[in-house]
Amino acid sequence: MTPTPPTAASPPTPEATTAPLAGFTVAVTAARRAEELTALLHRKGAQVIAAPALRIVPLSDDQRLASVSEQLTRAPADVVVATTGIGFRGWIEACETWGMADPLLAGMNSSRLLARGPKAKGAIRAAGLTEEWSPPSESSAEVLDYLLERGVQGLRVAIQLHGEPLPDFTAALRLAGADVTEVPVYRWTQPEQTAPLDRLIEAVTTGGVDAVTFTSAPAAAGLLARAHTTGQHHALIGALRGHVLAMCVGPVTARPLMAHDIPTVWPDRARIGAQVRKLTEELPARFPTLTVAGHRLRLRGHAVLVDGTVHTLSPTLMRLMRALAHRPGQVRDRAHLLTCLGEDADAHAVETAVARLRTALGDAKIIQTVVKRGYRLALDTHPC
Repeated sequence: MTPTPPTAASPPTPEATTAPLAGFTVAVTAARRAEELTALLHRKGAQVIAAPALRIVPLSDDQRLASVSEQLTRAPADVVVATTGIGFRGWIEACETWGMADPLLAGMNSSRLLARGPKAKGAIRAAGLTEEWSPPSESSAEVLDYLLERGVQGLRVAIQLHGEPLPDFTAALRLAGADVTEVPVYRWTQPEQTAPLDRLIEAVTTGGVDAVTFTSAPAAAGLLARAHTTGQHHALIGALRGHVLAMCVGPVTARPLMAHDIPTVWPDRARIGAQVRKLTEELPARFPTLTVAGHRLRLRGHAVLVDGTVHTLSPTLMRLMRALAHRPGQVRDRAHLLTCLGEDADAHAVETAVARLRTALGDAKIIQTVVKRGYRLALDTHPC
């Protein structure tokens, strides 16, 4: 798959002014279904930076998969576990290109077939087979319990993987006496072109991204690995532990991040649509609504919502706005605000920047001048 280079923050949809993610920038690390996820985020008003953190090895070129499939045609497994619908279908389709599909399916007719969820079940039936059982929870742990309760001593168990190893699952079966064969469908490796991913990492570490989405554990691990290679590992982890939200599609995806003590969030159901809905709840909730000079203000990543209307700010003005909103209603002196404007800014730069910020917000009364002291947000109610 050819990597999609990251945009410099692609524009949101026209209705972004009322969308829940308006004013936020979200990074997409997915290789597969990246366009679908990007489109969903755009509909919610987000700007998107996309760069795959991994590359999918084409099935037709995967000699490991071909070798395992040939072994299973010669000696069919007693039990076959299908973990994902797309993975099981991809496995059969790849075998068709190698002329192995018919003998593989014939062997599976004598196997006990377990499906981890409804999509895997559908793929099994589409192949003309019938599953023995599928857990209502879509949980690998429940599949493992099912097998262990019925006993696997001396059985050959084939597990269709989908890019992610299941070390605990396979180890438990081997300890129980099973001969386990892992079917490595859709293996991951580093992207062929790493420059887009490097630019995404830079955006995350320099404050240009508010949330990073992960749809697989290999993508999360791939992002961390690339940051380590380029010397950005500590900066990336610091950003993800701090102001950048790590939004995963599910708990399995979150594991590489959690191993680095990175806080993670995921929806109840491991689906891209649910992931985006969860993001629309979590990200705006990080920014409280302030009542200022008769207006309702809400900061976003690169914008301020004033009475529901998005006012996009430059990075410099956004830093100035964050400084004023850090302790709402309290005076921020000129020396402190000057640090938001860069090393080359002079003493008069604060007045100029505040004037530009007032214009950008649409009402000069939002920022109040406190003579000989500095500036503050004119909260309608604020502590004395």
